[in-house]
Formats: sequence, structure tokens, C-alpha cells
Amino acid sequence: MSIVPAPQPDGPLFAEVDMGGDASFPTVRATVVQASTIFYDTPATLDKAERLLAEAAGYGSQLVVFPEAFIGGYPRGSNFGVTIGNRTAKGKEEFRKYHASAIDVPGPEIERLAAMAGKYKVYLVMGVIERDGYTLYCTVVFFDSQGRFLGKHRKIMPTALERIIWGFGDGSTITVFETPIGKVGAAICWENKMPLLRTAMYAKGIEIYCAPTADSRDVWQASMTHIALEGGCFVLSANQFCRRKDYPPPPEYLFSGIEDELNPDSVVCAGGSVIISPSGAILAGPNYDGEALISADLDMGEIARAKFDFDVVGHYSRPEVLSLIVRDHPAKPVTFTSASEKTEDAHKLL
Repeated sequence: MSIVPAPQPDGPLFAEVDMGGDASFPTVRATVVQASTIFYDTPATLDKAERLLAEAAGYGSQLVVFPEAFIGGYPRGSNFGVTIGNRTAKGKEEFRKYHASAIDVPGPEIERLAAMAGKYKVYLVMGVIERDGYTLYCTVVFFDSQGRFLGKHRKIMPTALERIIWGFGDGSTITVFETPIGKVGAAICWENKMPLLRTAMYAKGIEIYCAPTADSRDVWQASMTHIALEGGCFVLSANQFCRRKDYPPPPEYLFSGIEDELNPDSVVCAGGSVIISPSGAILAGPNYDGEALISADLDMGEIARAKFDFDVVGHYSRPEVLSLIVRDHPAKPVTFTSASEKTEDAHKLL
């Protein structure tokens, strides 16, 4: 592994961490981005994303994965003024601002991200906060190297206080996209701990398993290694590296319970982004040093070698004993019968 020295001001934004692959096998160069949102400023965050994407593409990357909630922001430390039975006026205003920073899917920000992917000829996996009316979702959006929006995955289980600000995704967005570089999908942060969700993704044939996260603890690495071994897939986990100064200052934004202990340079999320092979080998990272582009060459032949040992939904499954049913249709709270009647009438006219 080689670490490119810190760039000069007119050079690349961040250091790049690289590990080469074996040229005798097909390889995919992948990069995970470890960088902070510009909180409450979605246009500036999109500009930053493009700079990072351009740098990764210049390094030869074919696939670039950004952290959870990179567009829209991960509201670390905030409680949105919520206690059981009460919501404060300040917390409601904080949610209004957070809602304003989110994006529509599809929408103009999705069009810009698609244009970026096409411009730099990379497959792009981006964590966003999706706005659907007045409900927000923690979402990952996917783009191909031709600039086409492939689809999205909504986090199906927000963790702890995330549930007061984010809705729950349904089974219709448990997606794995077949692309020329491999079958690509994503699970977000702690939903990676859900064995049945992982099993559904393995059944869809995932080969490049993206795991955008907000968890920078050392123990996260154990989960990522386990998933790589269990699924016989590459795991690419991207996390933000954030200091207190990357969030608005107090009193506009408060880190509940610890604000008095922080100074502007205090690290509030230490990263830990990593790339792991199907054999459980760490190819690049984990990085806890700062904002960085972390890259590795994925030897796609490793997947078959790993599956020879263990194929969790193939030769190592026992469907007559244990099986899984996935309800993968959209779960809508309201269905209007007139819409279905119009559809039936249209079919009758054909």
C-alpha cells in the first residue's frame, strides 16, 4: 500500500490511499470518499462532491462511494428538541432547516449528480437525505458512468433518534444493480447488522457491497469484515470525517450533552472508511487521519474463489430448513381506487 503525500494548495484536495491488484485478473478501481458535508449548504456540498469526484476519476477510479447522508448532512449530536411528550420550537425550526437542505429524488440535484457521473465516466454511489413531501429518508442513490440515474435504496431501519427525523424505507428499494463492473448495491450504517436484509442482498447476487455509514468505532471494522466473508463480496464502507467546525456554531447548532467539551477542531466523527476483499483481507484503510480518498483495485476473480468456500444462498444454504420471504412491493399508506380504475380502462382500450 502506498500513501500519496499531502497535496499542495493548488493540487488535489486530499491524500489518496491505494493498493494495487493482480493485473492477471479483471480489476475495478474503486474509491471511498471520507469527507464532511458542508452542513445546511447543499449547493456547496454538491460543489465539494464534484471536486472529490474529479480527483478520484483522475486517479483512475471507476466506482466512487460517498458516505451516508453526504448530501443533506448527518445531524450528529442533535436531538431536534425532542423529549417524550414534547418538541421545542427551536427543534422544530432546526427540522425546517434540515428539511430545506434535503433533496428530491428525482430532482435537480439528482440531475446534477447524474451529469457529474457522466462527465467523469464513473459509477457513483452517493448518500443523500431524500425529501418526499415533508418526510425525510436516509437514502443512497446510484448512477452509471454514462450519467444515468439507476435508482435508490432507502434505509429500512433508522437507528435510535434517527427515527424522529427519518422515515422507514420499504422492500421495494432493496436494490442490486447489474453493471459492467459488477453487481452493485448498498445498505446504510446499522441496517448492515440486519441478517435478513443482508441475505436478501446476497440472493440478488451482490458483488460490490457498499456500506455508507456514520459509525467510526473500531468495532465497525469487524462487521465489515464479517459481511465480506459471509457474502463473498467486496465491501466498501465510506464514512465522513468531521470536526466540530464542520457544523454550524452554537447556539445555532448544539451537540447535545457534550457541546461544552468541544472546541472547533474537536473530531466528532473519525472516519474509519475501508475497503475489504471477499476473503476478508483489508485492501485499503481504515483511515482515521482526516479527509481522504481511499482506493483499491478489486480483483473480481476473488469472488469466485471466496464462493467456492462459502456461498450463503447457494451450496451453503438449506432452503428446506431455513428460508426467507422478502416483501419487495412499495408499501403505500394510501391507494386511490380511481387511479387503478383508470389503468384498467386504459388496458381495455388496447
